[in-house]
Amino acid sequence: MAAFLKLGGYVFVFSLSFLATWAPQSRANVDIYDKYWTQRREDSLKQTMASYDPNPLNVTDNFNHHVSLAVDATESTNATRRELLQVKSGRKNQKHSGKCVAYNPIDKCWRCDNNWEKNRKKLADCVLGFGRRTTGGKDGPIYVVNDASDDDLVNPKPGTLRYAVTRTGPLWIIFARSMVIKLQQELMITSDKTIDGRGAKVYIMEGAGLTLQYVNNVIIHNIYIRHIIPGNGGLLRDSEQHIGLRTKSDGDGISLFGATNVWIDHVSMTKCADGMIDAIDGSTAVTISNSHFTDHQEVMLFGANDKHVIDKKMQITVAFNHFGKRLQQRMPRCRFGLIHVVNNDYTHWEMYAIGGNMNPTIISQGNRFIAPPNEEAKQITKREYTPYADWKSWNWQSEGDYFINGAYFVESGKPNAWSPKPKNPIPNKFAIRPKPGTMVRKLTMDAGALGCKPGQEC
Repeated sequence: MAAFLKLGGYVFVFSLSFLATWAPQSRANVDIYDKYWTQRREDSLKQTMASYDPNPLNVTDNFNHHVSLAVDATESTNATRRELLQVKSGRKNQKHSGKCVAYNPIDKCWRCDNNWEKNRKKLADCVLGFGRRTTGGKDGPIYVVNDASDDDLVNPKPGTLRYAVTRTGPLWIIFARSMVIKLQQELMITSDKTIDGRGAKVYIMEGAGLTLQYVNNVIIHNIYIRHIIPGNGGLLRDSEQHIGLRTKSDGDGISLFGATNVWIDHVSMTKCADGMIDAIDGSTAVTISNSHFTDHQEVMLFGANDKHVIDKKMQITVAFNHFGKRLQQRMPRCRFGLIHVVNNDYTHWEMYAIGGNMNPTIISQGNRFIAPPNEEAKQITKREYTPYADWKSWNWQSEGDYFINGAYFVESGKPNAWSPKPKNPIPNKFAIRPKPGTMVRKLTMDAGALGCKPGQEC
């Protein structure tokens, strides 16, 4: 098996010999690489190559275009509603008109349907950004989790979340009621799955986190992830056909190892032992949206090792998220790849907001950055372990961002350049302008897990 990666005028050939050198660098909590895991890793590499978009400008333009359409439509509707209320003299204005208000296009796609519970899979048509091809379990049946236990890691009980996510084939997983799930070990999620927490309050907490390892096409939606701790490792089921030995997990909330076409949306996350969301080892085609993060040190890590050149294929959209109280750094921290950070609300950081090394391309558009009082932490950006002579050519660009309390973004690279040189180019011109950072409060007003009720707009 051979695959080809063209970057910056160079062609890298990935073959079985490459995989042999790649594996020791990233065992990814697999204790023993048997034939099963070797095949999974090879398939994952092929999927990484296939999921990479050689024209990222089309993706960022498409995203900004849909944001503009959604905002303009919502503001037009609200203006008309205000005019109607004004002409109806003697009528008391109601706090809520009964009409759905959703400014961002992902939410606008599905939340205004009061029959969302009967049309759950419409959600799969709503993702934008680099994870836009993600459909999760849309092509499979709905599976109802009615048991919050996690007692048997090798032969999980039917009705539990662990049983559902390890099944072969697509599944759309929902929950019979609100529940707290304490995972005894990391939850190994297989391809073509949707975890849909709408209609219930689902907490993954005080145990291990979620792992997407060498899988494709997963949606994680509308759940709470809190107080995640490392798992001790051991024997557990990682798919319907396979049981394997795991080493100790890191304590990440959601870990992506070689995972492609992943959408994480409306998730509320607090206090994980390691990262909240890590995407490493060839993970790409990922969108993280509408989520709420608080009380954590290292929020997001995209690329974990300077030697993992496969992460040059990494493309991630971070959009409409609220970075809230008591966060320190890594929102995100990037190695290699291209990261579109757009229309997020950064209300707190203690060290820096966006950082990285190994020449990632970072396109920051229409975010709101509120700097902390600390005069030494006003800078949003941080280049790590790299002298200025090297990072001055990295393409870190800001457009339409809103800076408050002295926040500032240090740009680098050649503005508006599109060519094979430098190594990770940005578009020569953003054909579709982003909505500015002054709009962020409206675009992120419902970030985090939602309290959806059947029969009502969510």
